[in-house]
Amino acid sequence: MSATWASSLRTGASLRVLDGFGRSVLSACRYVAPRSTEELMETLARAKSEELTVAFRGSGRSYGDAAMNERGLVVDTTRLNRVLRWEPGQGILEAEAGLTIEGLWRRTIEDGYWPAVVPGTMHPTLGGCVAMNIHGKNNFRVGPFGDHVLGLDLLTAGGDLISCSREENPDVFHAVIGGLGLLGAVVRVRLKLKQVKSGRLRVLAVTARSMDETFDLFEALLPKSDYVVGWTDCFARRGNLGRSALHAANYFEAGEDPDAQDSLHVEKQGLPASIFGLPKGGLWKLMRPFTNAPGMAFINALRFHTAHLASGSTYVQSHVAFAFLLDYVPNWRLAYGPGGLIQYQIFVPHGGARECFHDVLTLCQRHRQVPYLGVMKRHRPDAYLLSHALDGWSMAMDFRVTRRNRARLWALTQVLTERVLDAGGKFYFAKDAVLRPNDVDRAYGRARLDQFNALKQKLDPANLFASDLTRRAFG
Repeated sequence: MSATWASSLRTGASLRVLDGFGRSVLSACRYVAPRSTEELMETLARAKSEELTVAFRGSGRSYGDAAMNERGLVVDTTRLNRVLRWEPGQGILEAEAGLTIEGLWRRTIEDGYWPAVVPGTMHPTLGGCVAMNIHGKNNFRVGPFGDHVLGLDLLTAGGDLISCSREENPDVFHAVIGGLGLLGAVVRVRLKLKQVKSGRLRVLAVTARSMDETFDLFEALLPKSDYVVGWTDCFARRGNLGRSALHAANYFEAGEDPDAQDSLHVEKQGLPASIFGLPKGGLWKLMRPFTNAPGMAFINALRFHTAHLASGSTYVQSHVAFAFLLDYVPNWRLAYGPGGLIQYQIFVPHGGARECFHDVLTLCQRHRQVPYLGVMKRHRPDAYLLSHALDGWSMAMDFRVTRRNRARLWALTQVLTERVLDAGGKFYFAKDAVLRPNDVDRAYGRARLDQFNALKQKLDPANLFASDLTRRAFG
């Protein structure tokens, strides 16, 4: 343990101003980065003795305040990133929780394995993926990240190390996955990967000219696709409201890709070093003049019409290029300016999703707070206690935050939240910056929250584990 804070976390741990990935919320937190499980155990013991609450932070990819802790300690887990075991014959990997999705696929792709579920960026850690139970563009087919976790080790507030799986401590297992890091520190993850016959996917691009057409086309693609995602133009109005560019992707079967073996090499999975001939490092600066309502209305319209000209075409794309669109432009979030952005993601049951999404986009336009980006996915329910998933649809929306619009934007999200809750919907804590305790009660149900709280009381009776998110959204 570092000598600079060995005596006291209150006086020795460095003080840092941390932000969510959206940069719209900030927090001054005590901050430490253990280098081993033993240091992590000592850190938690010291925090408990000093009555400091603890929040865990991986790569800081949660958009809001999930990895911030204003009155306590933030534990950075990214140094705990070893691959402990890789079994290419079985496609099973064991690793410490600080290993990133990038570190994972780089280790396994040349053996023909890819993570079964990935988010839109390769930088989140396995611990973060477990805590948020992340989902991908294939949730409708393979479920969330947690469905591919075979087991995990949890370090509790009392210093105990608990092994959890569907067979061993299943109640803890199903609460830790999606449990926001509130039950303890995940220190080991055992994960089942997807065997792939090629390092590439076959992608179909199509367009839909309205909300109803988007849903109809999306549903037609689902039975015959491994992945489907819709990029929605939230500025389109009237009869074009909800128009979208959809991308459906499929794995190659054995023998279908003549370049399959070569495509599995790590270097074949990298993202391009430039876009339109321009180096990517400073591209966000060129994006900033367009990161406003007129600029983004133009870009969304251009994107849709360009996609419409190519609608029905297919092309081949690497797993990395298809999966990690958010990583194409480094530091793209800086283009939103000093106020940053919030991403507001809603989940609505299938039966009411069309009407709800139509109403949500109409409300945004009426309030003159139009999302700069909208992303649609199809979901299926799962067994995790605080799961955001349901048999339905999600829409993730990016809103720019400024000093002038901040209060109005938060007020709009309250209106939208009421509409979503009336439809029986839920929300995603990895993206959230705006929910209130009453919203969480309605979305998840008092019985489910009481069940989680009872388990937390058992594992963490002194409430060691907390964050800015939990104080805001859970009360």
